[in-house]
Amino acid sequence: MFDPEAVKRDFPIFEHHPDLVFLDSAASSQKPRTVVEATVRYYEHDHANVHRGAYGLSMRATEAYETARGRMARFLGAEADEIVFVRNATEALNLVAYAWGLTHLNEGDEVLVTEMEHHANLVPWQLVAARTGARIKAVPLTAEGRLDLDAFEALLSERTRVFAVTQMSNVLGTVNPVAELAAAARERGALVVVDGAQAAPHLPVRVRELNADFYALSGHKMLGPTGAGVLWGRREVLAELPPFLGGGSMIEEVTIERSTYAPPPQRFEAGTPAIAEAVGLGAAADYLMRLGMENVWAHDRALLEYALEQLAEVPDLHLYGPRGADRGGVIAFNLGRLHPHDLATALDERGVAVRTGHHCAQPLHRRLGVAATARASFYVYNTTADVDRLVEALLEAREFFSGWL
Repeated sequence: MFDPEAVKRDFPIFEHHPDLVFLDSAASSQKPRTVVEATVRYYEHDHANVHRGAYGLSMRATEAYETARGRMARFLGAEADEIVFVRNATEALNLVAYAWGLTHLNEGDEVLVTEMEHHANLVPWQLVAARTGARIKAVPLTAEGRLDLDAFEALLSERTRVFAVTQMSNVLGTVNPVAELAAAARERGALVVVDGAQAAPHLPVRVRELNADFYALSGHKMLGPTGAGVLWGRREVLAELPPFLGGGSMIEEVTIERSTYAPPPQRFEAGTPAIAEAVGLGAAADYLMRLGMENVWAHDRALLEYALEQLAEVPDLHLYGPRGADRGGVIAFNLGRLHPHDLATALDERGVAVRTGHHCAQPLHRRLGVAATARASFYVYNTTADVDRLVEALLEAREFFSGWL
């Protein structure tokens, strides 16, 4: 049985802050002891540069780094040579936009995104579109916070060269039917790029079943260190992709006039990589696989439903996002006319940490008709007691700010 109280004991931060109610895992998760220890152990016992040294220490470092790649491949249901280590999902999405977009997009081509995209899956395409003459179009949302599937079908055309979509909204929690959407887009000849930064930490993901060409994630949102993320690419698409960055490690042969490049994934890992961070990310993947991603998702869903029921009892609280099985453990909300930053400060004084702002999703907030929201997000170490503390803190904040609501 999944026991969040037992899981919580694996996280040192809660030993140092026993009264902390951490509800900002959508921004960055806390780290279990196994991840911290794996990172420290690498530095204390095995650190050297990878893929270069013929001595034992370097070979052990290389083995640790490539073992982490294999663990991420198992986590995603992929092959190791399809896993590219990057700093985060943002770098992964930029890699695709520049390496693929600059060589494939032309004037009049269309990049189809959605109104719920994180800026990381929108701004890179805007930058590339400005250089190629391509146009950006967006799938609108329904009033419930789901993608308008009829509008999606209408927007797909022979001009659609890219479909960029999040698997889970970082504001609404909406889980999109990526496999069906991707199949329709690929039938029209479009490249499908999935932002999995929010989904991969919570859902069982098998990338080949998503019909996508690329899948991006950030390790720091799935219990891993900052500075390590993954771009999964379909092997045949990666093989045709030119380098994103040039330098050491990504080459086969270099002359003054020209270079030839290593096969993927090394082609996209120029320079010294974030070795320790990748090792830590591999440990995080192991930890989550031991918990079982089906269990993680079930816990997420149960906690979400409990929270939605309890929060419905808070007067003047406005909740955003759909109700149903297609939603993960993210709740964006506003309390009356109170500014979210003031609300977050009040909650923090009561030991409850939530996120505020536009959450790198300004187009979505414009669609919602608000400049900002507060956001509570749940993960493996959260409990119903954390939800109760959130509700209690909201009720106290409402009483304190009653004259401003």
